[in-house]
Amino acid sequence: MRRSLFALIGLVVAGCTMAATASPPAPPPPPKATLGTWGVDLSGMDTAAKPGDNFFEYVNGGWAKTATIPAERSSTGSFQDLRILSEKRMREIIDGLDARPADQLSPDERKLRDFYDAFVDQKQIEGRGLAPVEADLDALARLKTKADVARAMGSVRLGTKSLFNVEIGIDNKNPDAYSVNLGQSGLGMPDRDYYLRDDKAMVEARAAYRKYLVDMLTLAGFKNAGARAAKILAVETEIAKVSWDRAHRRDDTLTYNPMPYGDLKKLAPQFPWDAFFAEAGVPTTGPKGARQVIVAEKSAFPPLAGIFAKTPVAVWRDYLAVHYLHAYAAYLPKKFDDTDFAFYGTVLGGSTAQLDRPIRGVHLLDRQLGEALGRLYVAKYFPPEAKAKAQALVANLMKAYEQDIATLPWMSEATRQKALDKLHHYTLKIGYPDKWRDYSPYTVARDDLVGDVQRGNLFEWNRDLKRLDDPVDKSEWGMTPPTVNAYYNPPFNEIVFPAAILQPPFFDPNADDAVNYGGIGAVIGHEISHGFDDQGSKYTGLGVMESWWTADDRKNFDARTAMIVSQYDAFEPLPGLHVIGKNTLGENIADIAGLTIAYKAYHLSLGGKPAPVIDGFTGDQRFFLGFGQIWRSKYRDNAIRTQTLSNEHTISNFRVIGASRNVDGWYDAFGVKPGDKYYLAPDQRVKLW
Repeated sequence: MRRSLFALIGLVVAGCTMAATASPPAPPPPPKATLGTWGVDLSGMDTAAKPGDNFFEYVNGGWAKTATIPAERSSTGSFQDLRILSEKRMREIIDGLDARPADQLSPDERKLRDFYDAFVDQKQIEGRGLAPVEADLDALARLKTKADVARAMGSVRLGTKSLFNVEIGIDNKNPDAYSVNLGQSGLGMPDRDYYLRDDKAMVEARAAYRKYLVDMLTLAGFKNAGARAAKILAVETEIAKVSWDRAHRRDDTLTYNPMPYGDLKKLAPQFPWDAFFAEAGVPTTGPKGARQVIVAEKSAFPPLAGIFAKTPVAVWRDYLAVHYLHAYAAYLPKKFDDTDFAFYGTVLGGSTAQLDRPIRGVHLLDRQLGEALGRLYVAKYFPPEAKAKAQALVANLMKAYEQDIATLPWMSEATRQKALDKLHHYTLKIGYPDKWRDYSPYTVARDDLVGDVQRGNLFEWNRDLKRLDDPVDKSEWGMTPPTVNAYYNPPFNEIVFPAAILQPPFFDPNADDAVNYGGIGAVIGHEISHGFDDQGSKYTGLGVMESWWTADDRKNFDARTAMIVSQYDAFEPLPGLHVIGKNTLGENIADIAGLTIAYKAYHLSLGGKPAPVIDGFTGDQRFFLGFGQIWRSKYRDNAIRTQTLSNEHTISNFRVIGASRNVDGWYDAFGVKPGDKYYLAPDQRVKLW
């Protein structure tokens, strides 16, 4: 209304002065940013907090005091807000399909609609009870031999738990070839620590897990559920004892153990590999003879096979059945769904209510038919100009990275040239794939929800198997367009930004440049930096895992990353619960380096001119405020514990604090001095990229 009023006044003035020389009309005011007037929610700050004592609190403390975590979420904040927006948009797309006549829908649109309708039709689900899974449960109950058990563990259609995970991946030392990758598995809780640690929270989690096992077995009609659940928990505890911890599992060197299929059988002879591979459909021979497999946690395989051999078939039957019920709980009557959520959603995540069924439905579509849904999503919500602006930002960040590498004082010239070569070989993917997935072989039936899920799993698996010996398709994406996330893929040497993350508060074309550089610029810098973190730096510009460092440069790099581990080990998200610096090292390196590079890119964008002061904030201050704001978040305690113990990402408040305290410009921008809680002396600030 205000703009219409101003237009009317302008027209009246122009009419009164027509006889005189007309002045050109004033330009319209620039579009307002989504947050505040220039991109930061100033009302969400807590300016009573000292930036050097808690920069996260300074940026987000006002918001945190009043923010409420919805019952159905384990956290709230910037990422969740964007996820909720993405969910809303996906729901609008599906509602639009429901409103159209069936004969006007494309085959993919019909699959999306039928799959969604089958999932939200709870009356149909309740009416069928366990009928859709009875044949599978009966088959599991009839397992008689260890080979039978191995076949069930290898069944993609069943989708139950296995001691060993098998997938078709990329060979890290030959990124033009697909590979058969094997890793440890078998646990129903997020990490080995849930079975082995004796602090109060872990003891309570184990008790809740045992209750969950009892409840699920009871619901499915198993007798003596308590005793059977105890045996399942006991065997998983034995699995946990021989499993690698996360710090070692994220080491690409330690987890690259190629061997012929015959050597795998010799490594862990107590497991029926022939039955396992035959059921999965993985050929044990290839064009050049024996199939090579890549084993991850090599030293864990023999003891895991030993556990398999000594555990009675009857225990494995119960183990497989309860994990099968977990895999399909969302597609079974409400009592199964609610029981599953009570442990995985409430005990582990802290949520007290499930997401609405329709929202869960669009998440299911995003998992099973993600590119069919994503194609509709970008057509409606991601205009070409958004992609162009994001590409321009990436180009500026790459330029800053190039200048940074060219002047690093701690790196030798030989390593520097290899680093620049790697940077110049980066591939960028923005928004959505250039080539969409063909879902025509995938059959979806409105009246067969469990079958739809199983056929979807088989569709993806068979698609991978069919091309196992073909050249790698590097045009593929690992995330769907509605995903609020981004990633770096070492074998492809690529950075990928789905459409859904390229929105406020991460990226707002109407916001101040400083805020955008602190927001999406730091995210882009983060993903670029993954190519140079402790694991990504093991890969060349062509995506081959091989050393390109001099020995002295690698030693220098490792000494600096050890400082990062120590810094983050000191962070304590909950009393007695510390960040595990080795688990989160790659993400922490990328956070620090990404913020550093984004800061340099912002200054390059100024072209030597001073940044304006807006509302009393300098350009540098607005940059760091933009960074702090994208990590605005509030978690439930259970979610903090689960993430800290089982995820490679530090929780958000320490991502803000940990990265900013290592950037010199932050100290100057906010006057951070010795004596402030998170002050680091200059020689303790980690300078990598």
